[in-house]
Amino acid sequence: MFSFDTGDGHLVYRDVGAGQPLVLLHGGLLDHRMWDDQIRVFARDYRVIAPDARGHGGSSNANKPFRQTDDLAAVLRHLDVGPAILVGLSMGGAIAVDTALEHPDLVRALVVSGVGTSEPEFQDPWLGEIEAEEARALAAGDTEGWVEAFTRLAAGPHRTLGDVDQDVVRRLREMTRRTIAKHTSAEPMHMVPVTDTWARAAKITVPVLAINGGVDSDDHIGMAERLVHTVVNGRATTVEDTAHYPNMERPDTFNEILGRFLRTISTQES
Repeated sequence: MFSFDTGDGHLVYRDVGAGQPLVLLHGGLLDHRMWDDQIRVFARDYRVIAPDARGHGGSSNANKPFRQTDDLAAVLRHLDVGPAILVGLSMGGAIAVDTALEHPDLVRALVVSGVGTSEPEFQDPWLGEIEAEEARALAAGDTEGWVEAFTRLAAGPHRTLGDVDQDVVRRLREMTRRTIAKHTSAEPMHMVPVTDTWARAAKITVPVLAINGGVDSDDHIGMAERLVHTVVNGRATTVEDTAHYPNMERPDTFNEILGRFLRTISTQES
């Protein structure tokens, strides 16, 4: 692990391998470890950079207004990296899209999973049920209840957590607990959103691939599909029998899809 001083705390990141830069951006409340099964494979041929977003994992909490895309851009410029292929799941995918909008010189291609842009629209009653469970747990000071509700995303609306590989569930709970422990319910929200993302996404010209879990929520799948139909050069594919974390549930399949996309990008450019 390495650490970058932002002047407002520090951001930590993995940096392993050599070659074209491949940046892996984790989902909300998790950290870089959700990409363990990708880092060990792709570091053979690429320079893999996997940061912990501000307020997550080993990175500092925010003390003043910030944008996640600017944090990522600062790390990549500090490393003199770019343009890079950005791979992001959920929150990480939103950061990747924001970076294509705000710092296009740093982006070579985008891969997203279970997300459209950083302005999501949720209508699925199942997601509303999870949000209500989280709110009840937060009001009761029940950290474990909150973690359990959040981790239901791993199952999706058509399964239970008992249907998911228990090692994946354990890893998700561990990362979520670590991030939750960094925060209090009373701390201010310093994150500044990027705006007008859906309209601006139509101007993204780099290749965009969405890799969705086949049994993820309709909202998550739908927003990713909306994104690939909005950008100039986008397409979507599915990892069957997985929900919100296809890279963790079926890493071999996810890695095969991602690897083909990376080779296609290299071939097109050469």
